[in-house]
Amino acid sequence: MILSASGWRKVFAESGIESDTTAKIGSDNKALSFLAAQSFLEWLQAHAAKLNGGKPKKAAPKTPKIVVATDTRPTGKEIAECVLRALALGKAKIVWIGVAAAPEIMAFARGYDAFIYISASHNPIGHNGIKFGLNDGGVLNAAQNLEVRKIFERKLQEAETVCKPKTAAAFADTVSKTKMAANKKAALASYEKFSRLVSSGTEKAAAQNKFFSQIKAALKKNNVTVCADFNGSARCLCIDKKFFTSVGASFKAINDKAGKIVHEIIPEPENLVHVARFVEETAAASRACKTQTIIGYMPDCDGDRGNIVYYSQKEGKAKILKAQEVFSISVLSELACAALQQKNARLAVAVNCPTSMRVEEIAAAFGAKVFRAEVGEANVVNLAREKREAGYEVPILGEGSNGGTITYPAAVRDPLNTVMALIKLLSIKDAYALWAKARGLPFSENYTLDDILDSLPKYTTTGVSEKRAILKIKTSDHAVLKRNFQKVFERSFKEGADGLCKKYGLASWKCALTNGTKEKIGATDFSKSGKGGLKILFYPKNSRKASSFIWMRGSGTEPVFRIMCDVCGTNAKMEKELLAWETKMLAQADKIQ
Repeated sequence: MILSASGWRKVFAESGIESDTTAKIGSDNKALSFLAAQSFLEWLQAHAAKLNGGKPKKAAPKTPKIVVATDTRPTGKEIAECVLRALALGKAKIVWIGVAAAPEIMAFARGYDAFIYISASHNPIGHNGIKFGLNDGGVLNAAQNLEVRKIFERKLQEAETVCKPKTAAAFADTVSKTKMAANKKAALASYEKFSRLVSSGTEKAAAQNKFFSQIKAALKKNNVTVCADFNGSARCLCIDKKFFTSVGASFKAINDKAGKIVHEIIPEPENLVHVARFVEETAAASRACKTQTIIGYMPDCDGDRGNIVYYSQKEGKAKILKAQEVFSISVLSELACAALQQKNARLAVAVNCPTSMRVEEIAAAFGAKVFRAEVGEANVVNLAREKREAGYEVPILGEGSNGGTITYPAAVRDPLNTVMALIKLLSIKDAYALWAKARGLPFSENYTLDDILDSLPKYTTTGVSEKRAILKIKTSDHAVLKRNFQKVFERSFKEGADGLCKKYGLASWKCALTNGTKEKIGATDFSKSGKGGLKILFYPKNSRKASSFIWMRGSGTEPVFRIMCDVCGTNAKMEKELLAWETKMLAQADKIQ
Protein backbone atom coordinates (compact mmCIF):
# COMPACT_ATOMS: atom_id res chain seq x y z
CA MET A 1 0.00 0.00 0.00
CA ILE A 2 1.28 3.46 -0.95
CA LEU A 3 0.80 5.74 2.07
CA SER A 4 1.12 9.28 0.72
CA ALA A 5 -0.62 12.42 1.97
CA SER A 6 -2.62 12.43 -1.28
CA GLY A 7 -4.12 9.07 -0.37
CA TRP A 8 -3.36 5.54 0.84
CA ARG A 9 -3.75 3.36 -2.24
CA LYS A 10 -3.29 -0.16 -3.54
CA VAL A 11 -5.06 -2.73 -5.71
CA PHE A 12 -7.99 -3.71 -3.48
CA ALA A 13 -9.55 -6.20 -5.91
CA GLU A 14 -9.20 -9.62 -4.22
CA SER A 15 -7.37 -11.01 -7.26
CA GLY A 16 -4.67 -8.35 -7.08
CA ILE A 17 -5.33 -7.47 -10.74
CA GLU A 18 -5.70 -3.72 -11.28
CA SER A 19 -8.25 -4.10 -14.09
CA ASP A 20 -10.51 -6.45 -12.11
CA THR A 21 -14.06 -5.10 -11.67
CA THR A 22 -14.91 -7.35 -8.71
CA ALA A 23 -16.50 -5.90 -5.58
CA LYS A 24 -14.67 -8.40 -3.35
CA ILE A 25 -11.54 -7.24 -1.49
CA GLY A 26 -10.61 -10.33 0.55
CA SER A 27 -9.79 -10.72 4.25
CA ASP A 28 -6.34 -9.06 4.16
CA ASN A 29 -7.68 -5.90 2.53
CA LYS A 30 -10.58 -5.86 4.99
CA ALA A 31 -8.05 -5.88 7.83
CA LEU A 32 -6.05 -3.06 6.21
CA SER A 33 -9.21 -0.97 5.78
CA PHE A 34 -10.29 -1.51 9.38
CA LEU A 35 -6.86 -0.66 10.77
CA ALA A 36 -6.46 2.41 8.55
CA ALA A 37 -9.70 3.93 9.87
CA GLN A 38 -8.88 2.89 13.43
CA SER A 39 -5.45 4.56 13.13
CA PHE A 40 -6.93 7.83 11.89
CA LEU A 41 -9.52 7.84 14.69
CA GLU A 42 -6.83 7.16 17.31
CA TRP A 43 -4.75 10.04 15.94
CA LEU A 44 -7.77 12.32 15.78
CA GLN A 45 -8.77 11.60 19.36
CA ALA A 46 -5.22 12.20 20.59
CA HIS A 47 -4.83 15.47 18.70
CA ALA A 48 -8.37 16.88 18.79
CA ALA A 49 -7.53 19.69 21.21
CA LYS A 50 -4.55 20.79 19.10
CA LEU A 51 -6.27 20.89 15.71
CA ASN A 52 -7.45 24.01 13.89
CA GLY A 53 -4.66 26.27 15.10
CA GLY A 54 -4.95 25.18 18.71
CA LYS A 55 -8.55 26.38 19.09
CA PRO A 56 -10.59 24.24 21.51
CA LYS A 57 -13.02 21.82 19.90
CA LYS A 58 -16.75 21.86 20.61
CA ALA A 59 -16.94 18.07 20.29
CA ALA A 60 -15.40 15.94 23.00
CA PRO A 61 -12.00 14.59 21.89
CA LYS A 62 -13.27 11.03 22.23
CA THR A 63 -16.37 11.55 20.04
CA PRO A 64 -15.35 13.40 16.86
CA LYS A 65 -17.93 13.76 14.09
CA ILE A 66 -16.50 12.16 10.95
CA VAL A 67 -18.03 12.36 7.47
CA VAL A 68 -17.54 9.19 5.40
CA ALA A 69 -18.17 8.61 1.68
CA THR A 70 -16.95 6.57 -1.31
CA ASP A 71 -16.55 7.10 -5.03
CA THR A 72 -18.22 4.60 -7.39
CA ARG A 73 -15.53 1.90 -7.56
CA PRO A 74 -16.90 -1.64 -7.04
CA THR A 75 -14.66 -2.29 -4.01
CA GLY A 76 -15.82 0.84 -2.20
CA LYS A 77 -18.72 -0.84 -0.40
CA GLU A 78 -16.65 -3.52 1.36
CA ILE A 79 -13.95 -1.03 2.32
CA ALA A 80 -16.65 1.27 3.71
CA GLU A 81 -18.09 -1.55 5.81
CA CYS A 82 -14.71 -2.05 7.48
CA VAL A 83 -14.08 1.68 7.92
CA LEU A 84 -17.51 2.22 9.48
CA ARG A 85 -17.06 -0.76 11.81
CA ALA A 86 -13.78 0.69 13.07
CA LEU A 87 -15.32 4.12 13.65
CA ALA A 88 -18.41 2.69 15.34
CA LEU A 89 -16.25 0.55 17.63
CA GLY A 90 -14.19 3.64 18.49
CA LYS A 91 -17.33 5.58 19.49
CA ALA A 92 -16.97 8.21 16.75
CA LYS A 93 -20.08 10.04 15.55
CA ILE A 94 -20.44 8.98 11.93
CA VAL A 95 -22.03 11.03 9.15
CA TRP A 96 -22.35 8.51 6.29
CA ILE A 97 -23.30 10.04 2.92
CA GLY A 98 -22.72 7.07 0.58
CA VAL A 99 -21.40 7.97 -2.87
CA ALA A 100 -20.07 11.52 -3.15
CA ALA A 101 -17.55 13.49 -5.19
CA ALA A 102 -14.33 14.48 -3.44
CA PRO A 103 -15.07 18.25 -3.55
CA GLU A 104 -18.54 17.52 -2.16
CA ILE A 105 -17.39 15.61 0.94
CA MET A 106 -14.59 18.11 1.59
CA ALA A 107 -16.99 21.06 1.43
CA PHE A 108 -19.53 19.27 3.65
CA ALA A 109 -16.87 18.23 6.18
CA ARG A 110 -16.12 21.89 6.93
CA GLY A 111 -19.10 21.71 9.27
CA TYR A 112 -17.80 18.66 11.15
CA ASP A 113 -14.49 17.48 12.63
CA ALA A 114 -12.97 15.31 9.92
CA PHE A 115 -13.63 13.08 6.92
CA ILE A 116 -12.61 9.72 5.48
CA TYR A 117 -13.04 9.38 1.73
CA ILE A 118 -12.70 6.00 0.02
CA SER A 119 -11.29 6.51 -3.47
CA ALA A 120 -8.29 5.94 -5.73
CA SER A 121 -9.01 9.01 -7.84
CA HIS A 122 -7.83 8.38 -11.43
CA ASN A 123 -6.18 4.98 -10.87
CA PRO A 124 -7.50 1.88 -12.72
CA ILE A 125 -10.76 0.34 -11.51
CA GLY A 126 -9.25 -2.45 -9.38
CA HIS A 127 -7.39 0.10 -7.27
CA ASN A 128 -8.90 1.85 -4.29
CA GLY A 129 -7.72 3.85 -1.32
CA ILE A 130 -8.47 6.13 1.59
CA LYS A 131 -8.05 9.89 2.03
CA PHE A 132 -8.03 11.44 5.50
CA GLY A 133 -8.82 15.07 6.22
CA LEU A 134 -10.00 17.55 8.82
CA ASN A 135 -12.50 20.40 8.38
CA ASP A 136 -10.30 22.79 6.42
CA GLY A 137 -11.45 21.48 3.05
CA GLY A 138 -8.39 19.38 2.19
CA VAL A 139 -6.46 16.23 3.07
CA LEU A 140 -4.01 15.94 5.95
CA ASN A 141 -0.66 17.57 5.37
CA ALA A 142 2.51 15.47 5.05
CA ALA A 143 3.47 15.74 8.73
CA GLN A 144 -0.03 14.78 9.94
CA ASN A 145 -0.22 11.92 7.46
CA LEU A 146 3.12 10.60 8.72
CA GLU A 147 1.80 10.54 12.29
CA VAL A 148 -1.26 8.52 11.23
CA ARG A 149 0.97 6.24 9.17
CA LYS A 150 3.14 5.45 12.22
CA ILE A 151 0.07 4.42 14.21
CA PHE A 152 -1.07 2.25 11.28
CA GLU A 153 2.31 0.56 10.95
CA ARG A 154 2.35 -0.11 14.69
CA LYS A 155 -1.09 -1.72 14.50
CA LEU A 156 0.02 -3.95 11.66
CA GLN A 157 2.53 -5.49 14.06
CA GLU A 158 -0.09 -6.23 16.71
CA ALA A 159 -1.92 -9.56 16.79
CA GLU A 160 -5.57 -8.47 16.91
CA THR A 161 -8.84 -9.75 15.54
CA VAL A 162 -9.85 -6.66 13.62
CA CYS A 163 -13.38 -7.33 12.34
CA LYS A 164 -15.18 -8.24 15.56
CA PRO A 165 -18.74 -9.69 15.31
CA LYS A 166 -20.02 -7.54 18.18
CA THR A 167 -19.59 -4.40 16.05
CA ALA A 168 -22.12 -5.60 13.46
CA ALA A 169 -25.11 -3.98 15.22
CA ALA A 170 -23.33 -0.65 15.46
CA PHE A 171 -22.45 -0.90 11.79
CA ALA A 172 -26.06 -1.65 10.77
CA ASP A 173 -27.25 1.46 12.58
CA THR A 174 -24.46 3.51 11.04
CA VAL A 175 -25.51 2.84 7.45
CA SER A 176 -29.22 3.47 7.96
CA LYS A 177 -30.61 4.40 4.55
CA THR A 178 -32.85 7.08 6.06
CA LYS A 179 -29.90 8.79 7.70
CA MET A 180 -27.79 8.43 4.57
CA ALA A 181 -30.43 10.07 2.37
CA ALA A 182 -30.75 13.04 4.74
CA ASN A 183 -26.98 13.37 5.05
CA LYS A 184 -26.54 13.22 1.28
CA LYS A 185 -29.13 15.94 0.77
CA ALA A 186 -27.36 18.14 3.32
CA ALA A 187 -23.99 17.45 1.69
CA LEU A 188 -25.25 18.53 -1.73
CA ALA A 189 -26.76 21.73 -0.31
CA SER A 190 -23.52 22.50 1.50
CA TYR A 191 -21.47 21.88 -1.64
CA GLU A 192 -23.71 24.08 -3.78
CA LYS A 193 -23.47 26.92 -1.29
CA PHE A 194 -19.69 26.57 -1.13
CA SER A 195 -19.39 26.44 -4.94
CA ARG A 196 -21.23 29.75 -5.23
CA LEU A 197 -18.74 31.24 -2.78
CA VAL A 198 -15.75 29.88 -4.72
CA SER A 199 -17.05 31.06 -8.11
CA SER A 200 -17.99 34.55 -6.94
CA GLY A 201 -15.08 35.03 -4.54
CA THR A 202 -17.33 36.54 -1.86
CA GLU A 203 -19.43 35.35 1.07
CA LYS A 204 -21.76 38.36 0.93
CA ALA A 205 -25.15 37.41 -0.51
CA ALA A 206 -25.67 40.73 -2.29
CA ALA A 207 -22.25 40.58 -3.94
CA GLN A 208 -22.82 36.96 -4.95
CA ASN A 209 -26.17 37.80 -6.52
CA LYS A 210 -24.60 40.69 -8.42
CA PHE A 211 -21.84 38.42 -9.72
CA PHE A 212 -24.19 35.66 -10.90
CA SER A 213 -26.55 38.22 -12.46
CA GLN A 214 -23.60 39.51 -14.49
CA ILE A 215 -22.76 35.97 -15.64
CA LYS A 216 -26.38 35.21 -16.52
CA ALA A 217 -26.73 38.42 -18.52
CA ALA A 218 -23.57 37.63 -20.47
CA LEU A 219 -24.70 34.05 -21.20
CA LYS A 220 -28.02 35.32 -22.59
CA LYS A 221 -26.04 37.11 -25.30
CA ASN A 222 -23.43 34.40 -25.78
CA ASN A 223 -24.89 30.95 -25.24
CA VAL A 224 -22.76 28.37 -23.43
CA THR A 225 -23.55 24.66 -23.35
CA VAL A 226 -21.70 22.41 -20.91
CA CYS A 227 -21.38 18.73 -21.87
CA ALA A 228 -20.22 16.13 -19.35
CA ASP A 229 -19.08 12.53 -19.74
CA PHE A 230 -19.53 11.35 -16.16
CA ASN A 231 -18.22 7.83 -16.93
CA GLY A 232 -20.19 6.43 -14.00
CA SER A 233 -18.25 8.57 -11.53
CA ALA A 234 -19.36 10.08 -8.23
CA ARG A 235 -20.35 13.25 -10.10
CA CYS A 236 -23.38 11.36 -11.46
CA LEU A 237 -24.97 12.03 -8.04
CA CYS A 238 -23.69 15.57 -7.69
CA ILE A 239 -24.83 19.17 -8.31
CA ASP A 240 -23.36 19.69 -11.79
CA LYS A 241 -26.58 20.07 -13.79
CA LYS A 242 -28.28 22.20 -11.15
CA PHE A 243 -25.26 24.43 -10.71
CA PHE A 244 -24.51 25.15 -14.38
CA THR A 245 -28.15 25.75 -15.32
CA SER A 246 -28.44 28.12 -12.33
CA VAL A 247 -25.71 30.35 -13.79
CA GLY A 248 -27.41 30.47 -17.19
CA ALA A 249 -25.66 27.69 -19.13
CA SER A 250 -27.28 24.71 -20.82
CA PHE A 251 -26.20 21.28 -19.59
CA LYS A 252 -26.07 17.79 -21.15
CA ALA A 253 -24.51 14.55 -19.88
CA ILE A 254 -23.64 11.02 -21.02
CA ASN A 255 -22.67 7.90 -19.04
CA ASP A 256 -24.53 9.38 -16.09
CA LYS A 257 -25.43 6.20 -14.17
CA ALA A 258 -23.33 6.03 -10.97
CA GLY A 259 -21.07 2.98 -10.92
CA LYS A 260 -21.40 2.18 -14.62
CA ILE A 261 -17.81 2.95 -15.61
CA VAL A 262 -17.69 2.41 -19.38
CA HIS A 263 -14.08 3.32 -20.22
CA GLU A 264 -10.72 4.04 -18.57
CA ILE A 265 -10.90 6.42 -15.62
CA ILE A 266 -8.00 8.86 -16.02
CA PRO A 267 -9.21 12.08 -17.76
CA GLU A 268 -6.36 12.33 -20.25
CA PRO A 269 -6.62 12.79 -24.05
CA GLU A 270 -6.98 9.07 -24.81
CA ASN A 271 -10.19 8.98 -22.73
CA LEU A 272 -11.51 12.44 -23.58
CA VAL A 273 -12.40 11.21 -27.09
CA HIS A 274 -15.84 10.16 -25.80
CA VAL A 275 -16.83 13.61 -24.56
CA ALA A 276 -15.23 15.12 -27.68
CA ARG A 277 -17.60 13.05 -29.82
CA PHE A 278 -20.51 14.16 -27.60
CA VAL A 279 -19.48 17.81 -28.03
CA GLU A 280 -19.47 17.42 -31.83
CA GLU A 281 -22.88 15.71 -31.77
CA THR A 282 -24.21 18.58 -29.65
CA ALA A 283 -22.79 21.11 -32.10
CA ALA A 284 -24.26 19.25 -35.08
CA ALA A 285 -27.71 19.30 -33.45
CA SER A 286 -27.51 23.04 -32.78
CA ARG A 287 -28.32 25.61 -35.44
CA ALA A 288 -26.35 28.17 -33.44
CA CYS A 289 -23.12 26.14 -33.22
CA LYS A 290 -21.18 28.90 -35.02
CA THR A 291 -22.00 31.41 -32.29
CA GLN A 292 -22.43 29.04 -29.37
CA THR A 293 -19.65 28.02 -26.97
CA ILE A 294 -19.69 24.30 -26.17
CA ILE A 295 -17.44 23.10 -23.34
CA GLY A 296 -17.07 19.44 -22.43
CA TYR A 297 -15.41 17.79 -19.46
CA MET A 298 -14.80 14.30 -18.10
CA PRO A 299 -14.13 13.80 -14.37
CA ASP A 300 -12.16 10.96 -12.83
CA CYS A 301 -13.91 8.49 -10.51
CA ASP A 302 -13.89 10.75 -7.44
CA GLY A 303 -14.87 13.79 -9.50
CA ASP A 304 -12.08 16.16 -8.48
CA ARG A 305 -10.44 16.37 -11.89
CA GLY A 306 -12.09 17.33 -15.12
CA ASN A 307 -10.00 18.06 -18.16
CA ILE A 308 -11.56 20.02 -20.98
CA VAL A 309 -12.79 19.61 -24.54
CA TYR A 310 -14.36 22.47 -26.49
CA TYR A 311 -15.94 23.02 -29.87
CA SER A 312 -13.60 25.11 -32.01
CA GLN A 313 -15.67 27.50 -34.09
CA LYS A 314 -12.56 28.27 -36.12
CA GLU A 315 -11.87 24.64 -37.06
CA GLY A 316 -15.43 23.30 -36.93
CA LYS A 317 -14.60 20.36 -34.65
CA ALA A 318 -14.06 19.40 -31.02
CA LYS A 319 -10.58 19.95 -29.65
CA ILE A 320 -9.10 18.24 -26.60
CA LEU A 321 -7.10 20.61 -24.45
CA LYS A 322 -3.88 19.41 -22.90
CA ALA A 323 -3.71 19.41 -19.10
CA GLN A 324 -1.20 22.27 -19.03
CA GLU A 325 -3.48 24.36 -21.27
CA VAL A 326 -6.47 23.73 -19.00
CA PHE A 327 -4.55 24.90 -15.96
CA SER A 328 -3.03 27.89 -17.78
CA ILE A 329 -6.36 29.26 -18.95
CA SER A 330 -7.79 28.79 -15.43
CA VAL A 331 -4.86 30.76 -13.97
CA LEU A 332 -5.37 33.48 -16.58
CA SER A 333 -9.07 33.76 -15.70
CA GLU A 334 -8.72 33.82 -11.93
CA LEU A 335 -5.75 36.21 -11.89
CA ALA A 336 -7.50 38.59 -14.30
CA CYS A 337 -10.67 38.60 -12.19
CA ALA A 338 -8.64 39.03 -8.98
CA ALA A 339 -6.69 41.91 -10.52
CA LEU A 340 -9.98 43.66 -11.35
CA GLN A 341 -11.41 43.17 -7.85
CA GLN A 342 -8.22 43.66 -5.79
CA LYS A 343 -6.14 46.27 -7.61
CA ASN A 344 -3.48 46.66 -4.90
CA ALA A 345 -3.23 43.02 -3.81
CA ARG A 346 0.03 41.05 -3.76
CA LEU A 347 -1.13 38.30 -6.10
CA ALA A 348 0.49 34.87 -6.27
CA VAL A 349 -0.06 31.40 -7.71
CA ALA A 350 1.02 28.14 -6.06
CA VAL A 351 1.81 25.28 -8.46
CA ASN A 352 3.62 21.95 -8.52
CA CYS A 353 7.18 21.63 -9.78
CA PRO A 354 6.42 20.23 -13.30
CA THR A 355 3.83 22.90 -14.16
CA SER A 356 4.83 24.52 -17.48
CA MET A 357 6.81 27.74 -17.34
CA ARG A 358 4.02 29.43 -19.29
CA VAL A 359 2.36 30.04 -15.91
CA GLU A 360 5.18 32.47 -15.04
CA GLU A 361 4.46 34.46 -18.22
CA ILE A 362 0.74 34.58 -17.43
CA ALA A 363 1.36 35.62 -13.83
CA ALA A 364 3.79 38.37 -14.90
CA ALA A 365 0.99 40.07 -16.87
CA PHE A 366 -0.80 40.72 -13.57
CA GLY A 367 2.25 41.37 -11.41
CA ALA A 368 1.78 38.03 -9.66
CA LYS A 369 4.47 35.71 -8.33
CA VAL A 370 4.66 31.96 -8.89
CA PHE A 371 5.69 29.61 -6.08
CA ARG A 372 6.39 25.92 -6.65
CA ALA A 373 5.99 22.84 -4.44
CA GLU A 374 6.61 19.14 -4.82
CA VAL A 375 4.01 17.14 -6.76
CA GLY A 376 0.97 16.31 -4.64
CA GLU A 377 -2.22 18.25 -4.05
CA ALA A 378 -1.52 18.50 -0.31
CA ASN A 379 1.87 20.11 -1.00
CA VAL A 380 0.40 22.78 -3.26
CA VAL A 381 -2.49 23.52 -0.89
CA ASN A 382 -0.12 23.92 2.05
CA LEU A 383 2.26 26.11 0.02
CA ALA A 384 -0.66 28.43 -0.81
CA ARG A 385 -1.55 28.60 2.89
CA GLU A 386 2.03 29.54 3.76
CA LYS A 387 2.03 32.33 1.17
CA ARG A 388 -1.30 33.70 2.41
CA GLU A 389 0.18 33.85 5.90
CA ALA A 390 3.08 35.80 4.37
CA GLY A 391 0.66 38.42 2.99
CA TYR A 392 -0.07 37.18 -0.53
CA GLU A 393 -3.48 36.77 -2.12
CA VAL A 394 -3.52 33.33 -3.81
CA PRO A 395 -6.78 33.12 -5.78
CA ILE A 396 -5.76 29.98 -7.67
CA LEU A 397 -3.41 27.06 -7.19
CA GLY A 398 -3.00 23.59 -8.57
CA GLU A 399 -1.02 21.08 -10.56
CA GLY A 400 -0.53 22.11 -14.17
CA SER A 401 0.90 18.70 -14.99
CA ASN A 402 -2.53 17.08 -14.56
CA GLY A 403 -4.78 20.09 -15.19
CA GLY A 404 -6.01 20.15 -11.60
CA THR A 405 -7.44 23.57 -10.75
CA ILE A 406 -8.00 24.63 -7.12
CA THR A 407 -9.80 27.94 -6.72
CA TYR A 408 -9.60 29.56 -3.30
CA PRO A 409 -11.16 29.06 -0.77
CA ALA A 410 -11.49 25.49 -2.06
CA ALA A 411 -8.62 23.20 -1.09
CA VAL A 412 -9.27 20.45 -3.63
CA ARG A 413 -9.42 20.25 -7.42
CA ASP A 414 -12.89 20.65 -8.87
CA PRO A 415 -14.15 20.50 -12.48
CA LEU A 416 -16.97 22.92 -11.59
CA ASN A 417 -14.35 25.57 -10.84
CA THR A 418 -12.37 24.76 -13.98
CA VAL A 419 -15.41 25.17 -16.24
CA MET A 420 -16.48 28.28 -14.32
CA ALA A 421 -13.04 29.81 -14.91
CA LEU A 422 -13.69 29.51 -18.66
CA ILE A 423 -17.22 30.88 -18.31
CA LYS A 424 -15.97 33.85 -16.27
CA LEU A 425 -13.27 34.69 -18.79
CA LEU A 426 -15.83 34.55 -21.62
CA SER A 427 -18.40 36.60 -19.69
CA ILE A 428 -16.36 39.27 -17.88
CA LYS A 429 -15.04 41.30 -20.82
CA ASP A 430 -12.92 43.62 -18.69
CA ALA A 431 -10.92 40.63 -17.38
CA TYR A 432 -9.90 39.50 -20.85
CA ALA A 433 -9.28 43.11 -21.92
CA LEU A 434 -6.84 43.46 -19.01
CA TRP A 435 -4.92 40.40 -20.23
CA ALA A 436 -4.90 41.57 -23.85
CA LYS A 437 -3.57 44.99 -22.83
CA ALA A 438 -0.80 43.50 -20.67
CA ARG A 439 0.31 41.22 -23.52
CA GLY A 440 -0.04 43.84 -26.27
CA LEU A 441 -2.74 41.83 -28.04
CA PRO A 442 -5.68 43.18 -30.05
CA PHE A 443 -9.01 43.14 -28.22
CA SER A 444 -12.48 42.63 -29.66
CA GLU A 445 -15.75 42.40 -27.73
CA ASN A 446 -16.61 39.31 -29.79
CA TYR A 447 -13.63 37.16 -28.74
CA THR A 448 -14.09 33.38 -28.55
CA LEU A 449 -12.49 30.51 -26.68
CA ASP A 450 -10.31 30.01 -29.76
CA ASP A 451 -9.03 33.58 -29.35
CA ILE A 452 -8.28 33.06 -25.67
CA LEU A 453 -6.33 29.88 -26.35
CA ASP A 454 -4.41 31.53 -29.17
CA SER A 455 -3.39 34.28 -26.73
CA LEU A 456 -1.69 31.89 -24.32
CA PRO A 457 2.14 31.82 -24.27
CA LYS A 458 3.35 29.00 -26.52
CA TYR A 459 5.08 26.04 -24.85
CA THR A 460 5.60 22.37 -25.75
CA THR A 461 5.22 20.07 -22.77
CA THR A 462 5.24 16.30 -22.20
CA GLY A 463 1.83 14.92 -21.23
CA VAL A 464 1.72 13.24 -17.84
CA SER A 465 0.03 10.07 -19.16
CA GLU A 466 2.19 9.59 -22.25
CA LYS A 467 4.02 6.25 -22.32
CA ARG A 468 7.38 7.95 -22.75
CA ALA A 469 6.74 9.94 -19.55
CA ILE A 470 6.50 6.82 -17.36
CA LEU A 471 9.57 4.73 -16.56
CA LYS A 472 10.22 1.58 -14.55
CA ILE A 473 13.26 2.13 -12.32
CA LYS A 474 15.11 -0.66 -10.47
CA THR A 475 16.93 1.57 -7.96
CA SER A 476 14.62 1.72 -4.94
CA ASP A 477 16.51 4.55 -3.20
CA HIS A 478 15.76 7.61 -5.32
CA ALA A 479 18.41 9.68 -3.55
CA VAL A 480 21.01 7.18 -4.80
CA LEU A 481 19.46 7.20 -8.27
CA LYS A 482 19.65 11.00 -8.45
CA ARG A 483 23.22 11.06 -7.16
CA ASN A 484 24.14 8.69 -9.96
CA PHE A 485 22.11 10.73 -12.44
CA GLN A 486 24.06 13.84 -11.47
CA LYS A 487 27.35 12.15 -12.42
CA VAL A 488 25.95 11.06 -15.78
CA PHE A 489 24.28 14.42 -16.46
CA GLU A 490 27.24 16.64 -15.61
CA ARG A 491 29.57 14.57 -17.78
CA SER A 492 27.09 14.54 -20.67
CA PHE A 493 26.37 18.28 -20.51
CA LYS A 494 30.09 19.09 -20.39
CA GLU A 495 30.52 17.01 -23.55
CA GLY A 496 27.65 18.82 -25.32
CA ALA A 497 24.66 16.69 -24.28
CA ASP A 498 24.72 14.50 -27.39
CA GLY A 499 24.89 17.63 -29.56
CA LEU A 500 21.79 19.21 -27.98
CA CYS A 501 23.68 22.11 -26.38
CA LYS A 502 24.86 23.39 -29.75
CA LYS A 503 21.64 22.51 -31.57
CA TYR A 504 19.33 24.30 -29.12
CA GLY A 505 21.63 26.89 -27.55
CA LEU A 506 21.79 25.37 -24.08
CA ALA A 507 24.60 27.41 -22.53
CA SER A 508 24.08 26.78 -18.80
CA TRP A 509 21.83 25.06 -16.31
CA LYS A 510 20.48 25.22 -12.76
CA CYS A 511 19.13 22.45 -10.57
CA ALA A 512 15.83 22.97 -8.70
CA LEU A 513 14.73 20.59 -5.93
CA THR A 514 11.23 20.41 -4.42
CA ASN A 515 10.43 18.68 -1.15
CA GLY A 516 6.99 19.29 0.34
CA THR A 517 6.33 23.04 0.14
CA LYS A 518 9.99 23.98 -0.29
CA GLU A 519 11.81 24.71 -3.55
CA LYS A 520 15.57 25.19 -3.76
CA ILE A 521 16.91 26.64 -7.02
CA GLY A 522 20.65 26.36 -7.62
CA ALA A 523 21.12 23.12 -5.66
CA THR A 524 24.50 21.44 -6.07
CA ASP A 525 23.58 17.97 -4.78
CA PHE A 526 20.83 16.25 -6.80
CA SER A 527 20.41 13.53 -4.16
CA LYS A 528 19.05 16.05 -1.64
CA SER A 529 15.69 15.87 -3.39
CA GLY A 530 15.28 12.31 -2.10
CA LYS A 531 11.80 11.16 -3.14
CA GLY A 532 10.88 14.73 -4.12
CA GLY A 533 11.09 16.50 -7.46
CA LEU A 534 14.29 17.15 -9.41
CA LYS A 535 14.29 19.68 -12.26
CA ILE A 536 17.12 20.92 -14.49
CA LEU A 537 16.49 24.36 -16.02
CA PHE A 538 18.42 25.25 -19.19
CA TYR A 539 19.42 28.79 -20.16
CA PRO A 540 20.54 30.33 -23.47
CA LYS A 541 23.76 32.35 -23.46
CA ASN A 542 23.45 35.70 -21.61
CA SER A 543 19.85 35.01 -20.60
CA ARG A 544 18.24 34.83 -17.16
CA LYS A 545 15.09 33.23 -18.55
CA ALA A 546 15.11 29.45 -18.89
CA SER A 547 14.26 28.17 -22.34
CA SER A 548 13.41 24.62 -21.21
CA PHE A 549 13.58 22.11 -18.38
CA ILE A 550 13.62 18.39 -17.73
CA TRP A 551 12.02 16.97 -14.57
CA MET A 552 11.74 13.69 -12.67
CA ARG A 553 10.07 12.19 -9.60
CA GLY A 554 8.86 8.81 -8.41
CA SER A 555 5.06 8.77 -8.11
CA GLY A 556 3.64 8.92 -4.59
CA THR A 557 0.41 7.13 -5.57
CA GLU A 558 1.58 4.63 -8.23
CA PRO A 559 4.66 2.35 -8.54
CA VAL A 560 6.16 4.31 -11.45
CA PHE A 561 8.87 6.93 -12.06
CA ARG A 562 7.67 10.00 -13.97
CA ILE A 563 9.66 12.29 -16.24
CA MET A 564 8.76 15.26 -18.42
CA CYS A 565 10.14 18.15 -20.46
CA ASP A 566 8.92 21.72 -20.99
CA VAL A 567 10.15 23.86 -23.91
CA CYS A 568 9.39 27.51 -24.66
CA GLY A 569 7.78 27.76 -28.12
CA THR A 570 6.25 25.20 -30.47
CA ASN A 571 9.37 23.09 -30.92
CA ALA A 572 8.08 19.53 -30.58
CA LYS A 573 11.37 18.10 -31.85
CA MET A 574 13.35 19.81 -29.06
CA GLU A 575 10.94 18.50 -26.40
CA LYS A 576 11.18 14.98 -27.82
CA GLU A 577 14.97 15.01 -28.00
CA LEU A 578 15.47 16.48 -24.51
CA LEU A 579 13.13 13.87 -23.03
CA ALA A 580 14.93 11.06 -24.89
CA TRP A 581 18.24 12.38 -23.54
CA GLU A 582 16.84 12.42 -20.00
CA THR A 583 15.54 8.85 -20.44
CA LYS A 584 18.93 7.66 -21.68
CA MET A 585 20.77 9.25 -18.75
CA LEU A 586 18.35 7.78 -16.21
CA ALA A 587 18.82 4.32 -17.72
CA GLN A 588 22.59 4.72 -17.29
CA ALA A 589 22.20 6.00 -13.72
CA ASP A 590 19.91 3.08 -12.87
CA LYS A 591 22.66 0.61 -13.82
CA ILE A 592 25.34 2.14 -11.59
CA GLN A 593 25.97 0.00 -8.52
